[in-house]
Amino acid sequence: MITIKIGGSVVDGLHPSTISDLKKVSEQEKVILVHGGGKEVTKISEALGKEQKFIVSPGGIKSRYTDKETAEIFTMVMSGKINKIIVGMLQKNGINAVGLSGIDGKIIQAERKKKLVVINEKGRKMAIDGGYTGKIQDVNTNLVRSILDQGYVPVISPIAISEEFDFLNVDGDRAAAYVAGKMRSDKILFLTNVDGLLMDDKLVNKLSLAEAKEILPKIGFGMEKKILASTEALEMGVKEALIANGQKENPVSSAIAHDNCTVISK
Repeated sequence: MITIKIGGSVVDGLHPSTISDLKKVSEQEKVILVHGGGKEVTKISEALGKEQKFIVSPGGIKSRYTDKETAEIFTMVMSGKINKIIVGMLQKNGINAVGLSGIDGKIIQAERKKKLVVINEKGRKMAIDGGYTGKIQDVNTNLVRSILDQGYVPVISPIAISEEFDFLNVDGDRAAAYVAGKMRSDKILFLTNVDGLLMDDKLVNKLSLAEAKEILPKIGFGMEKKILASTEALEMGVKEALIANGQKENPVSSAIAHDNCTVISK
């Protein structure tokens, strides 16, 4: 079993061979897709006149600040527009996909963060209201497994549900890590727009879990979440995490073959 995370904006830039490659892989092993779409959320929020705020954690992780209105737009764009575009694309190419959000059947359960500690413009720590951001607690593996067992490819958008039934924004990379970990996936693959982790403009081909955790603070915005999510997936029992370029030919099977990508393993 492989869990694949694709960015919402990667969908436009995916290599034309990606879907047929995915089909080939899905005939050999079970595939779960988790997608993002932050750029599209920002674009539509701004078109609706809702300004987006971004915050940085003390650990250097950048994320969107989600108030109630943003959570509604987030749900609409992720689970409505992007999720259905991906499902439609897969159906068109003969992959029987089912689009789900983390809310459906409580696939992704999260706890609403009451407070967030952020770094302000002056570089000082401050606590702010948590808004509608979630910390993932659990995954409804029975539901995902029954969909897989019937031969469907689940396509999951990263909206979680809280115990109070709030809709929460959770990071797509970390949602993929939790789904992979709880589903006991052998591999997790993050498809992105670069070949993998670049340090000093050079591709890092291999990392151990310990090395990945050690270099985390030195990684720039964007990639830091993929490395963090990779370490979380490995700690939950996934055997290897792959970060690869979705814009090259047959990106899924070439990543599985460790061709020009970053491989993180225990």
